[in-house]
Amino acid sequence: MDPSLGNLEVRWCAVTGGRGFMARHLVMALLSSGGWRVRITDVGPDATLQPYENDGLLGAALRDGRATYISADVSKLDQLTKAFEGVDTVFHTAAPDPTNNDFQLHYKVNVEGTKNVIQACQTSKVKALIYTSTSGVVFDGVDGLFGVDESTPYPDKFHDAYTETKAEAEKLVMRANVPDELLTCCIRPGSIFGPGSRIVPALVSYGGMMMIMGDGKNCDDFVYVENVVHGHVCAERALSTKEGAKISGGKAYFITNMEPVNMWDFLYMILEDLGYHSRFRLRIPSYLLMPITCLIDWSYKYILSRCGMRKPSVLTSTSIKYATLNRTFNCNSAAEQLGYKPIVSLKDGVKMTTKFYKEFNE
Repeated sequence: MDPSLGNLEVRWCAVTGGRGFMARHLVMALLSSGGWRVRITDVGPDATLQPYENDGLLGAALRDGRATYISADVSKLDQLTKAFEGVDTVFHTAAPDPTNNDFQLHYKVNVEGTKNVIQACQTSKVKALIYTSTSGVVFDGVDGLFGVDESTPYPDKFHDAYTETKAEAEKLVMRANVPDELLTCCIRPGSIFGPGSRIVPALVSYGGMMMIMGDGKNCDDFVYVENVVHGHVCAERALSTKEGAKISGGKAYFITNMEPVNMWDFLYMILEDLGYHSRFRLRIPSYLLMPITCLIDWSYKYILSRCGMRKPSVLTSTSIKYATLNRTFNCNSAAEQLGYKPIVSLKDGVKMTTKFYKEFNE
């Protein structure tokens, strides 16, 4: 138990989208702190624990009542209102798969769903709402970002449905901040990685070969999942004090590892830690990327979909924009106003990520 929480009354919180990657780590951290009982909500009928989760803290917490699971769809206001009864804080992480560029789906979940979350919080007298946004809300897919802070405006035109609807939801959450009623804060993580993330299986699926898009010089702000969790916890703690609520209520904060790095060097670091020591790299020049993407889109539309095959997700217009442009962010505001500081370094995060993969996937 965190000694700073030892004398606090144990409170209930809810985590929407609680079966998701980052959300599972958040649930574990909240339980580990000893200061929270956690109501996990998601659209599935049960929590679908992995064997190591069933035998660990989460399984034990679900059995002894420190955690409960409630099937609740963010598009169903009545389900959310029931799920939030008696809850002090809501961590709203629910969102569709970002790689699925379906605007209607993202609008239904990210925008309409967030409206319902806010209304359910208000009805259930929830004190604080922490929203999991994304650093992508200020990215237009045309111009790179280098060390930008929260003063950076939303783009006039977004490059995909996910970031467009996340930005709209973020606005709703910030406007919902009302002192002495519902306090809100938005967390904008960089590119999240960690145990259970998709990044390692995706890299391994190519046999350790590095496929570099563009000139290979672009930087990104990767963030270890436990640091993202820590950012959420810091936001809740800030809102729990009168002065912190005055400063941070209704605001958004970038959360990264504060270690911007060349994107391709970072990915190779993961491969090397997995035992892929060959530096064989396939480089696709920028001028070939869009023609190849168009060919893949055409093939899927007229051939692959009829064979029941899924659309390839590596080379899409969206992935190209993320993979070829600088995307780094300044976390000074989070450090100064939320007290945020990364608790796991990039290097250590890579080691823990690859160790998890080796233990549970080989």
